[in-house]
Amino acid sequence: MAENNSKRNVSVRGPDAFSELKVTEPKPYAAGREGIAAAMKHSFKEMGIFRAMTTLLHMNQKEGFDCPSCAWPDPEKPSKIGEYCENGAKALADEATTAHIGAGFFGKHSVEELSLRTDYELNALGRITDPLVLREGSVHYSPISWKDAFALIADELHSLKSPDEAIFYTSGRSSNEAAFLYGLFVRAFGTNNLPDCSNMCHESSGVALSETLGIGKGSVKLEDLYGAEVIIVAGQNPGTNHPRMLSALEKCKENGGSVISINPLEESGLVNFKNPQTLKGLLGSGEQITDLHLAVNINQDISLIKLILKKLAALDKKEGNIFDHEFIDTYTAGADALLTDLNAYTEEELLKLSGVSMESVDTAVNLLAKNEKIIVCWAMGLTQHKNGVETIREYVNLLLLKGAIGKPFSGTCPVRGHSNVQGDRSVGIMHYVDKAFNERIKTHLGFTPPEEQGLDVVGSMRAMHEGKIKVFMALGGNFLMAASDTDYTAEAIQRCQLTVQVSTKLNRSHLVTGKTALILPTYGRSEKENNSGKNRFVTVENSMGRVRRSQGVLKAPSEKLKSEPELISNLADIYFEGKHAVDWKALGSDYGMIREMIDKVARGFENTELRARGVGYYLPNNVRELDFSKLPGGKAQITINRLPEHNLEADEYMLMTIRSHDQFNTTIYGLDDRYRGVYNERRIIFMNPEDMEKDGLKKMEVVNLSSTYDSTIRTAYNFKVLPYKIPKGNLAAYFPETNVLVPYNHFADRSQTPISKSIKVRVLKSGSVG
Repeated sequence: MAENNSKRNVSVRGPDAFSELKVTEPKPYAAGREGIAAAMKHSFKEMGIFRAMTTLLHMNQKEGFDCPSCAWPDPEKPSKIGEYCENGAKALADEATTAHIGAGFFGKHSVEELSLRTDYELNALGRITDPLVLREGSVHYSPISWKDAFALIADELHSLKSPDEAIFYTSGRSSNEAAFLYGLFVRAFGTNNLPDCSNMCHESSGVALSETLGIGKGSVKLEDLYGAEVIIVAGQNPGTNHPRMLSALEKCKENGGSVISINPLEESGLVNFKNPQTLKGLLGSGEQITDLHLAVNINQDISLIKLILKKLAALDKKEGNIFDHEFIDTYTAGADALLTDLNAYTEEELLKLSGVSMESVDTAVNLLAKNEKIIVCWAMGLTQHKNGVETIREYVNLLLLKGAIGKPFSGTCPVRGHSNVQGDRSVGIMHYVDKAFNERIKTHLGFTPPEEQGLDVVGSMRAMHEGKIKVFMALGGNFLMAASDTDYTAEAIQRCQLTVQVSTKLNRSHLVTGKTALILPTYGRSEKENNSGKNRFVTVENSMGRVRRSQGVLKAPSEKLKSEPELISNLADIYFEGKHAVDWKALGSDYGMIREMIDKVARGFENTELRARGVGYYLPNNVRELDFSKLPGGKAQITINRLPEHNLEADEYMLMTIRSHDQFNTTIYGLDDRYRGVYNERRIIFMNPEDMEKDGLKKMEVVNLSSTYDSTIRTAYNFKVLPYKIPKGNLAAYFPETNVLVPYNHFADRSQTPISKSIKVRVLKSGSVG
């Protein structure tokens, strides 16, 4: 329990009691008939049969709405059967559920009582239908009018000594229109305190790619995966987190390509994929996806790639034509320095650090040596480390030396998590200062944005904890459970005067609050946003840079909801009292006006009102044009990256946090992880059987996990140990339950992304067996 100045005793982490855990062997495949059954069961339960089936047919279609789950791109010709996956169906059902909670519910249940429920139980309560306020000294949310809610926020903002005493967080589900308007208001208010969920996931990708290739986005298009000769999938679990990606990998395999997976865990989706839209997937054996799995030790990708590069360099010296020397000479800088640096390492030391067999490494080297159409895909398994930026740069080195950049069927593919997280950044959600962006605001919109860099997520946590922040506003998300160091983050939030959550469903960030708190309910992606009887549309950007429209089809669960653009425009209009260069009130009703502003201010957007129809259009990407003119010497940068330094004590393990199959980010749909064979429980730790024997641990024995950083001990209580195929010395467990172990002040160099995938921990016996 945690206590704030309002005398509310709320549970920061929720209960740590166990459910009835059931364990089976991991599934040898992903999707198939079981995937269909799971998707339909969840959809029918939350939405009903008719509502579910009709709505699913509109998701990811040209004239429909974009999936509220991941940012995987839609093909130019979507499947008529249904362009969605199991987790997309779950995300839609979760958003479009017929379960609702309003003011009456909150009048019966205090925040203290609700905080004793699990995150799964909180999410299952349903959609929030009323604007609500939790006043200082109260333990119950009560109804509040929109007018009074906006006035409360405006009054609090006006009372600040400096605009920098407020923080405005953004999740990745907001539309381009909402995110642009939000960022515009925050800059007009006078601060760049615009942290967003990218700071916690793919910020390392943005930094690494900007440093080496000149743009913080990937270079490939969806169709490039179909014709690639080798696809490396590193630090990623597509079967659970981006299931539609498996269809692209399947096409690559059918066209003769090979897939190498690099990850401590061998995940079901990368073993075999049973495409539910093909006869082979429904009734046959499916498609074996991975040709080679390299079970690398946690955060030893640099060691592994250095070893592969070292072997490729030796082959190139001996046989020639292994590296693309014409490409290297024309488009890159730093190759000679890298090859010299590789001589400083022996194959034996790199192999030992990686934990992979030499036979497997040689197989990878042979595949890469004879092919040149190579794509590297990755997710948070690469980004959330102290050396996350360097790790990604090392993979870029491989692509540059092979000349596999800026060409068809080749390049970088960071796979983004939330559906419009990349679009949010493109339209201006960024804590740093982009002078050209600011100048365009000044020229076209008539006001001068602030020039001081704002706070990212890590900086925001620290500033709130130090009492420097009075107002925290979140446009979606679950900041408390998404951020690192849960207890520290909770203390930080509770020191604010006012916290504001723009939300669709209840989560723990609504219960661990500032002295006063607001919940402002909004539309989901699948719902109609009407204005004078006309159904409006918004736009989003997928993880490969294509902008397209999204138009909901469902009636909203309450007439009291406001769309995000309308909500932001109303707040801005009340704050500025109608006296500002921007006509805020008009923007809330006319999304076309917002898109016109985006076209003028955000780089690469042009005639979006028309071009976003159908399949949409791609934003400019210099890598696709082999244009590196903004980088030193006008060349792509080959870099030298150090090996990681963990310095584990004898009794420490390296832990990585992972998602279950019934989960999207911090949203828990259920308690099963079907692919890994875990049912009805989340408080488990995956451990190598030999490590269990060494530590005298039995299957399902209850343990605590502790991490020690800077003499501070953090503990996560009550986890059951499960033997699993994971490299010795490595552990895996679900987040957000283990976020409490991640220190707030340890993060990736230059990107400040939390080290959630490489936490030094101890496994402590608790004295009981489940």
